[in-house]
Amino acid sequence: MKESRVKKSLLNARVNLIFFVLILIISFFSRKVFLNCLGADFVGLTGTLMNLLNFLNLAELGISTAIGYVLYKPIFEHDEARINEIISVLGYMYRWIGRIIIAAGLLLSCFLPLIFPSTGFSYGIIYFAYYSFLASSLIGYFANYRQTLLGADQRNYVVAFYFQTASIIKILCQILSAWYTGSYYLWIMIELLFGIIYSFILNWKINQVYPWLKSNVALGKELFRKYPEVIKYTRQLFVHRLGYFFQFQVTPFLVYAFVSLQMVAYYGNYSTIMDKLFLLVNNLLGSTEASVGNLIAEGNAEKIRKVFNELFSLRMLIAGTICFTLYQLLEPFITLWLGAGYILPREIMILIIINLFITVTRGAVDQFLYGYGLFWDVWAPIVESVINISVAIIGGYLWGLPGILLGGISSLVLIVGIWKPFMLYTWGFRKNVMNYWLQFGYQLALILIPMVLMNWIWKYSPLQPSGSFLNWFACAFLMVVSYGVITILLMYCCTKGMRGMVHRGLAIAGTRLLWKRKK
Repeated sequence: MKESRVKKSLLNARVNLIFFVLILIISFFSRKVFLNCLGADFVGLTGTLMNLLNFLNLAELGISTAIGYVLYKPIFEHDEARINEIISVLGYMYRWIGRIIIAAGLLLSCFLPLIFPSTGFSYGIIYFAYYSFLASSLIGYFANYRQTLLGADQRNYVVAFYFQTASIIKILCQILSAWYTGSYYLWIMIELLFGIIYSFILNWKINQVYPWLKSNVALGKELFRKYPEVIKYTRQLFVHRLGYFFQFQVTPFLVYAFVSLQMVAYYGNYSTIMDKLFLLVNNLLGSTEASVGNLIAEGNAEKIRKVFNELFSLRMLIAGTICFTLYQLLEPFITLWLGAGYILPREIMILIIINLFITVTRGAVDQFLYGYGLFWDVWAPIVESVINISVAIIGGYLWGLPGILLGGISSLVLIVGIWKPFMLYTWGFRKNVMNYWLQFGYQLALILIPMVLMNWIWKYSPLQPSGSFLNWFACAFLMVVSYGVITILLMYCCTKGMRGMVHRGLAIAGTRLLWKRKK
């Protein structure tokens, strides 16, 4: 029986949320153990090596995303022969990317003595860790490339379940290893071993889910020119990925250049919290990306716009709830966590929250752009990066950290807020983009009204978040629930998108309840 898009999306979101919480808890605990048992230098060494290899992985070029888009239509049509061909082409392309990464990795290894001139570790440890991490990353290119089909088919929960389960077991083994032996070599060996184990388990599961999938790298070489759209989308996506990577990696360097190294750490405390919250939202809503691709492949224009309005309203609700709660509780949390000395000026906090709001709400437009395959605006990430850096340099020189943050916000407003919706409505929906901007302004007003009301109410609340972590969590729960309920009711009365989302949710809940009763 064919699973619905909504059912798959909910399953993806549920699995991602469960493992996000588990990984967050175990990572917090394991980092403390590794620091105590292996030392901060070793933790810093492994982190730096992984960052170096992440840079090499830019060679992936966005091929998996391009292939995922090309797979949407044959998956919708159940064209197994065409799916086999596309996955074979992916295998051929990944084989070449893997070879490039091997060559680049070997070349980079020659410079490790220059990168790590005096770490206190022998070069035996450094090279063993480096080559083990390199081997782990290469497994994805030579053995795990077929998992792209799971993502395009809205079965990312399969990847998440096996990968995150393996990650949890791996971390637990590394904790025991660090606690009882303190061996660097054993810790690294466990990292490599679980990469290999995960590959075997994942491919076994893929064979179970798709017994008809018979990819052939040699066949992929022959079929390579049959799918020119893969090359076209890959080139376009590479520029987008490069621009995104460059833009978000440069901020700490600008903070160091125009303010101080200490401010980098202070800003890092805030940005870490924002990154975790964005990851949570992405885990919950990113699972709908393949669903959107399949919906667009179906070709029902009215249904496509209806789903867009629902997802847009949902993101506005989530962004408003998160940003209101952060505005009220971020400073008390920093005080309880690190101390009052780590609090940044309020205007900096507001700019950081604005940046997060734009990043969360942009998701609906981005998902539909990817679903339509609209990647051709390769100039956009370049211009976005230029605007960001130019404004950040000028602003950093004049105003310090607030000026640097204005760079990111200004580039997001111009490219993400204005250009991207224009592109989607003009070449995707074939509608006037004024519909989007009016909808955005209208829904922004709807989420601001409860913010003003709740801000006034909380001033007179006897429960204060700064007393203890227990008080803080109680305040956070009450704020999220009270603001969320008021905003949902307001948006339900005033927007079709929220009404559609609520009705969809109630229908799913009713169906699940009926199914359980019958069972």
